[in-house]
Amino acid sequence: MQHIDTSAFDNDIQGRNIPAGSVFRDVLGKTPTLLVFLRHFGCIFCRETVADLKKIHAEDPDYPAVLFFYQGTPHEGDAFFGAVWPEARAVADIPRRFYNAFGIERGGMREMFGPAVWACGVRATAKGHTIGMKTGDPWTMPGMFLVHESRILWQHDFKHAGDHPDFYQIKQHLSEMT
Repeated sequence: MQHIDTSAFDNDIQGRNIPAGSVFRDVLGKTPTLLVFLRHFGCIFCRETVADLKKIHAEDPDYPAVLFFYQGTPHEGDAFFGAVWPEARAVADIPRRFYNAFGIERGGMREMFGPAVWACGVRATAKGHTIGMKTGDPWTMPGMFLVHESRILWQHDFKHAGDHPDFYQIKQHLSEMT
């Protein structure tokens, strides 16, 4: 089981539904949290991820808390999440401190435009999602970690930009870990 670099715990954060003066440790709380690193707000797969997690969260009040990270300003986060999931908690991470701390990498041509990505684009489009204006580095890969305190309980290793874990299985992973 991996541990989170504890230096990240005391980083100041700001964003959507984040109390002023918070540090990362404050928003993790005492229960497992799903950390979701978005590519950029214009990404069709990011929009799909946010919508899917919103739906699951509404269906299951015992689903782990979700904390998004995005490469934009608090204002950009308010505009995006205000339209798609007003209650979502999201951290503005323009300097990519958390992206770097969690090892979120940049993808290449295959990870961004390969055949598997196009197939996933059909899936996201069928759900009603479209491409929008980017915020942040469009070559950034997504990331997803289920954490509790300083431990990483589970993570999804994204193969490409459209790779999509089974969100319903995350709660199963959690029950196996506890």
